[in-house]
Amino acid sequence: MSGRGVQRLKTYDKGAPTGYQAGFGRGAIGFTTRSDIGPARSAAPEVNFGQAPPGYVAGRGRGMGDLARLQSEGGLPRDEGDRDKGDYSESNYDDFSGYGGALFGGDSPYEDDDREADKIYQAIDDRMDARRKRRREEQLLETLKKARAERPKAGDQFTDLKADLGNVSVEEWMSIPDVGDQSLKYKQRKRQEVFTPAPDHLIESQRAALVGATAPIDPRTGLQTPMSAGGSSSIAGLSQARETVLSIKLDKISDSVSGQTVVDPKGYLTDLNSLKINTDSEVGDIKRARLLLVSLTDTNPKHAPGWVARARVEEQAGKIVAARKIIKEGCEACPESEDVWLEAARLYSAENARTILADAVRHLPQSVKVWLRAADLEPTEAGKKVVLRRALEYLPKSVKLWKTAIMLEEEEDARIMLERAVECVPHSVDMWLALARLETYEKAKNVLNRALKELPTEGAIWITAAKLEEAHQKGDNVEKIINMALSILRQQSVVMDREHWLREAEACERAGSPLTCQAIVRATIHMGVEDEDRYRTWTDDAESALQRGAVETARAILAFALQTFPGKRPLWSKACDLEKVHGTPEALEQMLKKAVTYCPQAESLWLRAAKEKWLQGDVPAARALLTEAFKANPDSEAIWLAAVKLEWENSEYERARILLSKARQRVSTERVWLKSAKLERELGEVPTELVLLEEAVAKFPDFAKLYMMAGQACDEVLQEPERARAYYQKGLRRCPHSVPLWRLAGRLEERVHGFTKARSMFELGRLRNPRNPELWVEAVRLERRAGNEKLVASLMAKALQEIPDSGLLWAEEIIHSPRPQQKSKSQEALSKCPNDPLVFVAVARLFEATRKYAKARKWYNQSVELNPDLGDSWAFYFAFELRHGSDEEKAQVLKKCLEADPTHGELWTSVSKRVENWRLPKEAVLKKVVAKLQDAAAEEVIIPVIKMEPKVQVKMEEQETVEGMPGGGTAEST
Repeated sequence: MSGRGVQRLKTYDKGAPTGYQAGFGRGAIGFTTRSDIGPARSAAPEVNFGQAPPGYVAGRGRGMGDLARLQSEGGLPRDEGDRDKGDYSESNYDDFSGYGGALFGGDSPYEDDDREADKIYQAIDDRMDARRKRRREEQLLETLKKARAERPKAGDQFTDLKADLGNVSVEEWMSIPDVGDQSLKYKQRKRQEVFTPAPDHLIESQRAALVGATAPIDPRTGLQTPMSAGGSSSIAGLSQARETVLSIKLDKISDSVSGQTVVDPKGYLTDLNSLKINTDSEVGDIKRARLLLVSLTDTNPKHAPGWVARARVEEQAGKIVAARKIIKEGCEACPESEDVWLEAARLYSAENARTILADAVRHLPQSVKVWLRAADLEPTEAGKKVVLRRALEYLPKSVKLWKTAIMLEEEEDARIMLERAVECVPHSVDMWLALARLETYEKAKNVLNRALKELPTEGAIWITAAKLEEAHQKGDNVEKIINMALSILRQQSVVMDREHWLREAEACERAGSPLTCQAIVRATIHMGVEDEDRYRTWTDDAESALQRGAVETARAILAFALQTFPGKRPLWSKACDLEKVHGTPEALEQMLKKAVTYCPQAESLWLRAAKEKWLQGDVPAARALLTEAFKANPDSEAIWLAAVKLEWENSEYERARILLSKARQRVSTERVWLKSAKLERELGEVPTELVLLEEAVAKFPDFAKLYMMAGQACDEVLQEPERARAYYQKGLRRCPHSVPLWRLAGRLEERVHGFTKARSMFELGRLRNPRNPELWVEAVRLERRAGNEKLVASLMAKALQEIPDSGLLWAEEIIHSPRPQQKSKSQEALSKCPNDPLVFVAVARLFEATRKYAKARKWYNQSVELNPDLGDSWAFYFAFELRHGSDEEKAQVLKKCLEADPTHGELWTSVSKRVENWRLPKEAVLKKVVAKLQDAAAEEVIIPVIKMEPKVQVKMEEQETVEGMPGGGTAEST
């Protein structure tokens, strides 16, 4: 290709010189390999082609084209100024683009278009190269890993063994044998020596010469001539020679200090522990990173992160000296980079770091980080102060430097420095507030006024001013300051966040400023809340504040909400609950008075107010409150019954009768008639009770409790079972779905007419009430009392098949199953009823029976947590602690039971519902239930307890089984 600016040389105009061989100068000649000619190579024969024929042009036969033509025509200039200096060797030739180099001659200008075109082509090349860069790198890593796996280094093969040397003891190290000479001369088979017998006369002559003249051999001097031929031989000479040789060997392995060996095994092991063993991948990564970063710092020495990264690579490799050297070069190359100086200070010791940072602050006097690091490295507080004050001379507007320096000063010096700080950095809120805290009241007001002039939109300054007024007993100014702050912020178009102000109110509460907290809540609680969302939003805010422990904030929110919604009974209830838990009795009384004033129709508020008065022992006040409640709610059943209960609790039975009589006339409900009959039973007036119950049954024939009370009165008090049976039969006709009524009727039939009638009664009850576990349990217990064990098993199987998720049935099955089946029954019960407290109690009783008291206590505790209202669980738990617990554990269970106030449970109600126990407190009822449990366990009548096997047998079974569930396994595994 020819073009503009291309000049041809006239080198090839003449013929070829003598002996010219085309291609010989660039190595384009034939060659042979050793495999072709054998172990040695013969010299190349000299070939003489002779004189070139006329018209021969070298290279024309190889396609040199125009160049060959110009050579033959003499078209290239020969002068030095016109010589083409291009590279036309084969290494610079490409089949597609031809020879490399510029397209045009060197004298053509390189313009912006050419530069832009080169950038575009370079970007395209980089893009194409980067598309498969990751794939090439992964292939390269795979190739390297494969090569290392096939041909690992010798040192890498012993890496794990070297690491194990750190665990070698001194005795093991000393017991390692010395390395012998394993050279080739010992590996070769020695030539067998040939011995020739000496003549007899030679032996005899030597013996005669040495008889009696044997001298000891000294290795230091060799053989010595004996002093006299007739000297006596010394047998100890051989042992002396042996000792001498041994001492020489010991001297070779010892130094100049006597008794100290050259090899220190302890130190050697310590050195092994200190060595950092890198894996092949880590070593390879470090080498590649080192090469890349060296290239980076060489090509761009002003790139500070490159120096830092390079130093850290060396530090990671364990070469701290090299890292320090590199970072020192980085400091010289990048003196304006604070990162390099800080890295150098980190790598060097504290003493050298101070020197380095002294140079750093001369180059970077405006770097806050360098000054702070220099202050940290000072060993004394006085030195820190000096450095920081020097830094403030260069950086008087650095808030961080001011804060650090002020923290080191005493109170008086800190106040002086804060005065200067607020002048230099008036935009710092913390400086103003800190100065105000250190000043007196009047000076603090001046400081805050100055701060508000500089920062009028900063809410923290306004809040601090309100706190200051509250702290000096000027609560009237608090509300004004907060309102003024909000007004100015609105004028300045500051976006006010309601949540932020509520958090500020909570912060004021924690700081001991309740008035400021309340003022903030009243001023900001309504911001951004729609009218229809106010009640819900404010209620949620109060609950959230209570959960965070902000009582005053919640009280202020509820107070503001009550001002807006004074007729909302739930709000008054929440406010009363708050005062009950976190307030005083006087505050609760005032809140209840306001509540019943604004909500006179709220029965619960009246009853609560009366109860609080009664708990305080003020019975007349409670009566007065109930009288006012009657006026506001004349037909309220709850208020009438509360008045009756008040009189009953104070043993005013006649007043209670009068109130009940009026209530039956004014509010004729089932509960009123029931309470009337209950009062007569307690007073022993059973005929009067039955008269009232007859009237009540006529009015409310579908109320099952009336029939139950009448039947119990006839059966237990009057001893008239047939009359009681008539009441039960009548009640079952009207209330066929009342399970307690079926149970009472069945038990009565069992006592009066035997098991057959009772069995039919329970079967009829199950037909009327299918899938009822209580009736199934009654039937099972009936057959167990009758001694029909086969029928018991059949009924229990049918019951569990019909109601597989009944905890009551499973608990009954676990307790009365044979011992080998109890574990499997427990696991199945827990899988069917994972959260049933009765099942947990049964499992706990099994653990107790096998003397695993810790596990039993855990399961009892879980049962009462699942249902705190179940009194049976508390009774079993407390009975367990009475038998096996400490005094502290007993007191703790009793306390938890009184707090839970249980009211349900088969055993619990059987005790608490008896007339003589109506007035007993919960503690007395609990103890009576426990006593009943103990009696039942002793008699094995109502609730049989697991029979304890002999102690030896228990121990043998515990050894055979896994720790956990009785019979093997663990309850937790289910």
